[in-house]
Amino acid sequence: MPTSALPAVLQNLRLPVIASPMFIASSPALVAAQCKAGIVGSFPALNARPAEQLDVWLAQLQTELAAYKTAHPEAIIGPIAVNQIVHQSNDRLAHDVEVCVKHRVPIIISSLRAPP
Repeated sequence: MPTSALPAVLQNLRLPVIASPMFIASSPALVAAQCKAGIVGSFPALNARPAEQLDVWLAQLQTELAAYKTAHPEAIIGPIAVNQIVHQSNDRLAHDVEVCVKHRVPIIISSLRAPP
């Protein structure tokens, strides 16, 4: 597939890989390492507990990745993806999506069903 068919956020990856958003295991440190390796770094929004922690995690990741890019201008930095559980049992969905919009998260992964 020609790269021009890919969304812009995916065109400059080191490898065409999205790291799995693993429940409990995916942390800001792991996501930062994934992004610094030039792949999409991801985590489930529900890993950030309590809900207010999601804002902290995203700010921390953006700051760390921007500093890394400044120190290593030639580096390929992969984007951040947040996995949202789209299910009636997730009472945080609206809040978490709002936080992702605030931080301009470029990729949202939905689990259990497509967003309404």
